Amino acid sequence: MELAKKKKRPSWDEYFMEIAKVVSLRGNCIKRKVASVIVKDKRIISTGYNGTPRGVKNCDEGGCPRCNSFTTSGTKLDECLCSHGEENAITQAAYHGVSVKGSTIYTTFSPCLLCTKMIINSGIAEVVYNAEYPMSDVPLMLLREAGVTVRKISLEEKGKIVSRSGFIRAVIPAKAGIH
Repeated sequence: MELAKKKKRPSWDEYFMEIAKVVSLRGNCIKRKVASVIVKDKRIISTGYNGTPRGVKNCDEGGCPRCNSFTTSGTKLDECLCSHGEENAITQAAYHGVSVKGSTIYTTFSPCLLCTKMIINSGIAEVVYNAEYPMSDVPLMLLREAGVTVRKISLEEKGKIVSRSGFIRAVIPAKAGIH
């Protein structure tokens, strides 16, 4: 009984965000690993991670000239060949004939302006993100103006650490006297 009390199940938000973090490991962009999970009625209907389009040499294999240059984050995005995690999740749903209308998208970073427009126009009702993309506040303001619910959840505050690779590890406190 005591063990059952100590072992806490993750909330739905934590569960889907942790899945998004794992999906991000598939990203082939060498600059940043980002992923999204689209959920309706607590069921995953689509996932997407950032990377080059189908049939194009992967970014991490030299496929994207922007990523293979020393371009600073957030600049020359029009030269990037990679599709974003949100974009790929929405596109995958459409490709397979799955409506995302009224769904929630869990994304490892707040969406950029292009992804924001896709989220709004696809009918997604809620955006839940873990970290803010280091750009302007315009995308988040636009989402709210369009009536899309926006929430930030921080897994780090829930006793989890995100490693440099983007993978989540639980924080396990050391027992007293054990080294």
